[in-house]
Amino acid sequence: MRRLIALVFVTAFVATLVAELASRTTGSIVSQSATAAPAFDAGKPNRVAELKTSNSSQFTSQDGSISLDREADGHFYADVRINGNSVHMLIDTGASGIALSRDDARTAGLATSIAMNDVVGEGADGAVRGEVVKLDRVELGPLSASDLDAVVLNSGEQSLLGQSFLSKYSSVQIEGDRMVLR
Repeated sequence: MRRLIALVFVTAFVATLVAELASRTTGSIVSQSATAAPAFDAGKPNRVAELKTSNSSQFTSQDGSISLDREADGHFYADVRINGNSVHMLIDTGASGIALSRDDARTAGLATSIAMNDVVGEGADGAVRGEVVKLDRVELGPLSASDLDAVVLNSGEQSLLGQSFLSKYSSVQIEGDRMVLR
């Protein structure tokens, strides 16, 4: 079980690093184009805060599927309800689990220790620290799941929604700039 949790965290950690690098590259490329969609300034320290407050397109169709539009940084985001509270998350089909930032864990009503010194994975820079938590309920559109394991990261600002929840859908498809969860 600890190996699985460590694998989940390492996957989430690597995905966060890749997403940040990709968003910096995309942000500078998009900024140079006058006809491109509005880009976020990758040099701003509150970039994640901007993404969290942006109104990403998210809607549920009559058949219960969820459609998400690709954001200017090239990623898909959704407002997910965790323990009844809205958390803006990056949809990460390559992550095996759910990883929450400290702030998003607080928003979801999760109590964590101040230090969060448990080693929950291994990253490129060595030990990754955080805490393993249990999420009472995770909801996106008409789908919900109970008692899911997650990791709260000691550092990092972007929360990730991975396969431990996405696998509850019968399909996850990316069609151009739209992700459809059915």
